[in-house]
Amino acid sequence: MLDLSDILEARKRVQETAKRTPLEHSYTYSAMTGAEVYLKLENFQRTGAFKIRGATNRIATLSPDQKEAGVVTASAGNHAQGVALAATRSGVDAKIVMPEYAPIAKVKATESYGAEVVLAGADYAEAAERAHEIEREEGRTYVHAFDDEMVMAGQGTIGLEIIEDCPEVDTVVVPIGGGGLISGIATAIKAQSPETRVIGVQAEGASSAAKSLEKGKRVSLDGVDTIADGIATRSIGERTFEHIQEHVDEVVTVSDPEIAVTIVYLLERSKTLVEGAGAVALAAVLFEAFEYDDGETIVPALCGGNIDLNTLTTVVVRGLVETGRYLKIRTVLKDRPGSLEELLEIFTDHRANIYAIYHDRTSREVEMSDTEVEIELEMRGPDHVDAFLEALREAGYEVDVLV
Repeated sequence: MLDLSDILEARKRVQETAKRTPLEHSYTYSAMTGAEVYLKLENFQRTGAFKIRGATNRIATLSPDQKEAGVVTASAGNHAQGVALAATRSGVDAKIVMPEYAPIAKVKATESYGAEVVLAGADYAEAAERAHEIEREEGRTYVHAFDDEMVMAGQGTIGLEIIEDCPEVDTVVVPIGGGGLISGIATAIKAQSPETRVIGVQAEGASSAAKSLEKGKRVSLDGVDTIADGIATRSIGERTFEHIQEHVDEVVTVSDPEIAVTIVYLLERSKTLVEGAGAVALAAVLFEAFEYDDGETIVPALCGGNIDLNTLTTVVVRGLVETGRYLKIRTVLKDRPGSLEELLEIFTDHRANIYAIYHDRTSREVEMSDTEVEIELEMRGPDHVDAFLEALREAGYEVDVLV
């Protein structure tokens, strides 16, 4: 099992490559939750995520022959970038296998750090199969994304920083994909502050750790489905499961809509960009996925900020929908002059701001004397949406809410 001395040694190896990231008190989230919330901003890390820590520590411990042969790994994106940069800085050749549907931004970033990228498989598990084939064919060393004690030790340096910067911390909240991050952080936290809780968080669509703890053995999912691609793994590791069982107090899950809302909050309130995996820890606090007391000091780890811009667009819109800030409706009007103006009077009365209107006389879904209208609106919240829709229906309009 990993221990504190491994993590202290790892810090010596990674400190020249990985940055010490900020820990900032958030008045916004403290007011929203009643707790004292401090954000561990690991999304400000080099390569945009914590993975550079573990990758640097692992590559630093390779033998000369292993360095000469090069390394290979599989990753959904962040570990890929960490290994690419760590290998390049050490003069080691790196080949990275990424899922075919990996975000373009992460693929390009990995290549920019000097690694060769191979796209293979539908998800991390299938990419890992191809990476192990390359390991055997080319004699490279496989740098596991999470199930490696040197990788865990590197990630655990975050735990050292949290305790040093916030020694009064009551609860640390950490995302779980394969489990390397929480294994390292929990080991560091519990060795220095045994009373501090460590809470793990997974996306509902990739909840292998939660299910494994329920059954008391590792569970492998048939598939994963979540916007948090950085933690979308079918199973946690053998070594990481042992560490989670030993050091983690509870594992909870959050939904994709909750993740989307949290990303929007972080953008709007904190001016901070995170990816889905980077938002789950704060989402668990905001949506009370676990119990905590008023005034409790909580540190959610925002573990990464590498979100694809196309994904970000979708997530932001979904977050606005979930918070009642965006509404798209469809209704039917009589095809005669003044019908649209009558409808828009209700919009004006309720201060519903129009993004766009689509006016379709050719739809087969309506009578030939009618016209179908789709309207996108900016709203001010759930109460505003409810009052607006009620007013439309009281005026005799049949309204379908599209999003």
